[in-house]
Amino acid sequence: MATGDQNDMASRIAAVLPPWFGTPSPILNALLAGIGAIWAWLYALLAYVKLQTRIATATDIFLDMISADFFGESLPRGPEQSDAAFRSAIESEMLRPRGTRAAVIAALTALTGRAPRVFEPARPADTGSYKLGGAGYNLAGGWGDLGLPFQCFITAYRPLANGIANVAGWGEGGGYGVGPIEYADLAMVEQAVSDGDIDAVIAATMPAATIAWTRISN
Repeated sequence: MATGDQNDMASRIAAVLPPWFGTPSPILNALLAGIGAIWAWLYALLAYVKLQTRIATATDIFLDMISADFFGESLPRGPEQSDAAFRSAIESEMLRPRGTRAAVIAALTALTGRAPRVFEPARPADTGSYKLGGAGYNLAGGWGDLGLPFQCFITAYRPLANGIANVAGWGEGGGYGVGPIEYADLAMVEQAVSDGDIDAVIAATMPAATIAWTRISN
């Protein structure tokens, strides 16, 4: 079985040639080595292409193409995100439950690390009733309204920013000669999850023909 090695390819070609050439034959060997190099490159290319036909083995830009095919622009690769991490995100998104209140909460919690607040005005458990829900006399809550079916109010929370330990900014105890300083990459301080990412997850998880009035908070 061919291994894709240049010498192996040249040997396989030489094995099927008619016995017209004497040995040694440096000119023929050089010619076969050149052809073997081309076929070795093609063999490696075909092996690479085969890997890109499955999510489990796809890499590089092909993972981005798979994400775009399945999810459009709702699941882009994150900054400095590795193939393994991006593949895991794609697989998780493909199998994620959708279309329910629990699915929305689970999706936002997985994205931000913080559970959102969901209020459905037509759900007694949210608005409160006799021995049910959290609203009532002297308790904070929301008014129910059966005239607002298939709608909900979502308060989604941005991820908690960890910053860089023991490092402060200008005027905050850090700076040249004052307090600890270090060079930092933007990936160390930028939020990995944007408000657009949160909106996209809600839109991708909500059932069709429903409305989610969304507030994004720290």
